[in-house]
Amino acid sequence: MSRFIDRVVLHVTAGKGGNGCSSVHREKFKPLGGPDGGNGGRGGGVIFVVDRSVHTLLDFHFNSHAKGTNGTQGMGGNREGANGDDLILKVPDGTVVLDKDGRILADMTGEGTRFDAAPGGRGGLGNAALASKARKAPGFALLGEDGIERDLILELKSVADVGLVGFPSAGKSSLVSVLSAAKPKIADYPFTTLVPNLGVVSSGDTTLTVADVPGLIPGASEGRGLGLEFLRHIERCAVLAHVVDCATLDPGRDPVSDVDALEAELAAYKPALSGDASLGDLADRPRIVVLNKADIPEAAELAEMVTPEFEARGWQVFTISAISREGLKPLIFALAKMVEDYRVAHPPAEPRRAVLRPVPRNEDGFQVVKDPDVPGGFIVLGTRPERWVAQTQFSNDEAVGYLADRLARLGVEAALIKLGAEPGASVTIGTVSFDWEPMTPSGVEVTRTGRGTDARLDQVDRIGADERKHARRVRRGLDTEE
Repeated sequence: MSRFIDRVVLHVTAGKGGNGCSSVHREKFKPLGGPDGGNGGRGGGVIFVVDRSVHTLLDFHFNSHAKGTNGTQGMGGNREGANGDDLILKVPDGTVVLDKDGRILADMTGEGTRFDAAPGGRGGLGNAALASKARKAPGFALLGEDGIERDLILELKSVADVGLVGFPSAGKSSLVSVLSAAKPKIADYPFTTLVPNLGVVSSGDTTLTVADVPGLIPGASEGRGLGLEFLRHIERCAVLAHVVDCATLDPGRDPVSDVDALEAELAAYKPALSGDASLGDLADRPRIVVLNKADIPEAAELAEMVTPEFEARGWQVFTISAISREGLKPLIFALAKMVEDYRVAHPPAEPRRAVLRPVPRNEDGFQVVKDPDVPGGFIVLGTRPERWVAQTQFSNDEAVGYLADRLARLGVEAALIKLGAEPGASVTIGTVSFDWEPMTPSGVEVTRTGRGTDARLDQVDRIGADERKHARRVRRGLDTEE
């Protein structure tokens, strides 16, 4: 049995960028061929695309993890690694993408609308791209970046052209079943539908969809019952139809009070999207009133009595019976006319163009703050420093020296000195912590040494962190001098 899913939590992970390659060209009679390591490939991203053939989020309910493929590593001979394949996820028209805090990231309306949910990681540069006057043949390459990983909430808001609203057991599901080929659950005892029932109705050349929106009771706009879960499905409905039970045996209810109670809930409900699809507030949406169960004599009399009051509000009123199918044709024609008028006034939404806000390449923003957990320690915050650290292979001294040069040119070392950082202070950038050594000259021409080494890193005579830790253990009697 097919399930209707309108809200899912999806864990998306973009592919990792491929590592750069460290290679030197080797050819007969050319012993100094120079670096020829290629760049790593870009990781595949995760992209949402609106597809009108998709009507539910059911696939994401059973497959809650989505991941793009990784880029491959660069190769010698200046050959770049292959880019990872983007993962294209098809979503229904009207899907809203939110982050885990409930902030709206994208309102996806219109066939073909795309949203880049998780960009893939950039590939690392090979040593051919890192060659410079100071490093003519780098013995290292940069690592690829990890792809974006995040939890997203997908909500489906657009369901039908006509939304049927009414109290439980008013006959909404029965009406959907006789207007279309849908077969919702119907019973002869009071209960409420647990999922929206969709039906397709044809009237001449007009085809429209009708949805039974369940669970509307007084207090639904405040989360009472199931109303709040499904009220979002009528945010984009062109027409709202009040289905009224004229044969209810509840002494405290009548058709007018039922409609008034539901109108109060519709007016109190605030759509999550401001200016949702240019339809305005629910209180301003076109309405009709459907007086149901006219096959019962007492109900037919009551419907005749209340019809003038609803017509005085400017609403069309139709008296029907979902059981005997009395009055259905005029209702179908009226709904088709209202939906057609809406479509003329609101043509199909065009795919929204992606708005690109690129960050300038020369942006050098960063911030140095004191580490609250480490006395005398500091934390360097900033996109560029954190990215550079993640790209560095710390087992390669030459790569570490290159990182030191980049941070010095950015101004990180000067900022640490200004804040009073002492030699050996703990400095954390991203997920890496190290002992800061201000005496290491950086930004100057590198003394030529073996590939993968940096002579500057061997000029430090200060006791390292491991030796200081060993000395503390000796003083406490936890270790021996050896």
